[in-house]
Amino acid sequence: MSSRFRTDIALIAVTLCAMLGAGCDRERREFYAAPTKAAPPHPRLSVLQPGDRLVTAADPIGAHYENNAYHINQGSRLYRWFNCNGCHANGGGSIGPALMDDQWRYGGSIDQIHASILEGRPNGMPSWRGKITDQQAWQIAAYVRALSGNVAKAAAPSRRDAMAATPPLTQVPKQSPRNGDASASAVPSP
Repeated sequence: MSSRFRTDIALIAVTLCAMLGAGCDRERREFYAAPTKAAPPHPRLSVLQPGDRLVTAADPIGAHYENNAYHINQGSRLYRWFNCNGCHANGGGSIGPALMDDQWRYGGSIDQIHASILEGRPNGMPSWRGKITDQQAWQIAAYVRALSGNVAKAAAPSRRDAMAATPPLTQVPKQSPRNGDASASAVPSP
């Protein structure tokens, strides 16, 4: 073999190793809990407050979960396992509200969905705090965001693991959630 041939093979091997090492995070599997911070504040559910409006930053942990295909797929599995279908009928709504549209009473950000799962909501949504882990709640929240097309198409699973009459999550049109309806932020009359 010539030295030029060996140099070319070595260059190709180094290039392949670099390409494999620089893979995307879409399919990175995490078998450990994501980083958490101490006592995260709950997201704001209403714009009503005395004085000037406060600016709240989105929790970076939520972005971590909703931009990772593995976590969204795990959320889909947990959604079925914990019988979220019983009330939300595959996201289309039944006795619980629909999760595929742009009408979100308690907010449609991943932080607000996570809070709804853990804390529950009046008139039917039970609290899952103490019954599921924080990571499972984030994964379900990421899947719920994917139901309305609000995750990156590169992170949304392109097929369902079970039979479904709905299109794959990569084909769902984006339904940007509104801040909530008027009844959620209205002050009840005495």
